[in-house]
Amino acid sequence: MKKTTFTLALALLAFAAAPALAQQKVKVKTKTETAGAPAPDVTPADAQTPVAGTGAGQAGAGTIGKTIAVAQYYEGGQEAMYAFIEKELKYPLMARRNRIQGTCIVSFTLNPDGTMSGVKLVKNIGGGCGEEALRVVKLLQFKKPDYPILTSLPVSFKLGAAGANTAQ
Repeated sequence: MKKTTFTLALALLAFAAAPALAQQKVKVKTKTETAGAPAPDVTPADAQTPVAGTGAGQAGAGTIGKTIAVAQYYEGGQEAMYAFIEKELKYPLMARRNRIQGTCIVSFTLNPDGTMSGVKLVKNIGGGCGEEALRVVKLLQFKKPDYPILTSLPVSFKLGAAGANTAQ
């Protein structure tokens, strides 16, 4: 009886100490640090530069961050592609009223004849933004690549000046 009580008390103490141990910061040395060189800076995934997108409703917003591989098959390149998306994009009224902002991601296959197939929404932020992103991406006209390309295209929705890019 005493042995089980002691074991139970020891287990309770271990559980009570676990949160305190979890909050301790531990520094792990890498091979480069032990050789005298400082460790490389690593940024968390949340702090990375956003992928290219449009700023619907925001003047002067263009592409930021990484280049989209399929943009080389668009007449005029990535800047022209995102200028077209920004011009055609109409911010959904429901999303504007609920102040929904973010990035929708549309995936598709660019066929060797320049057409798109398998167009689908990978990430939807709601309020009609996903459907609008699908509509605009389907309007894009690409040049003919040599082989099929499976790609995804981010479309950003940001609230800007009142009345800009609203759905009629």
